[in-house]
Amino acid sequence: MIKANLPRRCGYIALIGAPNAGKSTLLNALAGAKLSIVSPKPQTTRGRVRGVVCEGDSQMIFVDTPGIFDAKPAFEKAMVEAAWSGVAEADALLLLVDAERGLDGDVRRIIEALKLRGKKALLVLNKVDKVEKPRLPQLAQALYALLDFERSFMISATRGDGVRDILRYLSARMPQGEWLYPADELTDTPERQLAAEITREQCFLKLHAELPYGLMVETEKWEEKTVDGKRVLRIHQTIITERESHKKMILGKGGVMLKSIGSVARRKIAEALEAEAHLFLFVKVREKWKDDPQSFHAAGLGYKP
Repeated sequence: MIKANLPRRCGYIALIGAPNAGKSTLLNALAGAKLSIVSPKPQTTRGRVRGVVCEGDSQMIFVDTPGIFDAKPAFEKAMVEAAWSGVAEADALLLLVDAERGLDGDVRRIIEALKLRGKKALLVLNKVDKVEKPRLPQLAQALYALLDFERSFMISATRGDGVRDILRYLSARMPQGEWLYPADELTDTPERQLAAEITREQCFLKLHAELPYGLMVETEKWEEKTVDGKRVLRIHQTIITERESHKKMILGKGGVMLKSIGSVARRKIAEALEAEAHLFLFVKVREKWKDDPQSFHAAGLGYKP
C-alpha cells in the first residue's frame, strides 16, 4: 500500500549479463508474471523487454536486455547494442552472473565495458542452488577484485530465492518522481510482439537443440472483437527460418510439430492477454533474413547496422 505522506519514487533498472545468465527468468520472478520468454538456447532475448513492479511508494521499471557477448554478425551486434542502450537510461544496474559458469570471458568483457563507461553496478549471483556453497564467496571475491560493486545478492531466479531482497533494496533507492505507468500495468511490450515472442519460445522448447538460432516470428494479422462481453483474438503469425530443412523441422511429419507448437502457444497467448485466442501459424523460408535491416525492427531491435 502506498503511504500518502511519502513522495513517490520511480526509476529504471537494467538487467545485464552474459547469455543464459538468467535475466529473463529474474524479470519474470520480479514481476510475478511471464513477461520475457525463456529457453535453454543462448541469446533467446533479442530486444529490450520492460517489466513494471510497484513496491510501496516506488515504481521500478526493470529492463531485460539481450545477453552481452563478443558479437560478430550485424544482427548479433544489434542485440548487444540494444543491451547497452538499456544501460544508458538506467538509474540502477544489475549485473547477473551465472554462479555455475563463474567468471568467464563474457563476464570479464562486460565488467571492462562497465569500467570504461564509468558505470556502478549491483552484483547478482544467480543459480546459486546449483553450486556448492564454499564456491560462492570465492566467486564473489574474484568479481569484486575486477569491479567495486555497490552490493551483492545471491539468488535462484527459477526458485524465487533472494528476489524479494533485490526489490526491497532497489525500492528504497529509486529517485523521487511520479510513476510512469498505472499501478496495474506490468509491461509496455505491444501485444502483437508479446504474442510473437510466446510462439517463438514454444518453437525453441518443442524442438530443443534441433532448431537453429536463426528463427523469427512475425505477427502479420491481428483481429479483435468482443463476443458476449469476452475479448476474442484472431492472430495470424509467420515463423521465418533461413533454410528449407529448418522449415521441415518446424512443420514435422504431416504438420504434427507445427500443430503442437500452435496448440501450446495459443493457450499461453490466451492466458497472457486474458482473451480467447485463435492462432493460425505459417512457416516461411527467408534466406539470410538476419542480414536484412527490415528484420531488425520485427525482431524487437530498434538499432540498424
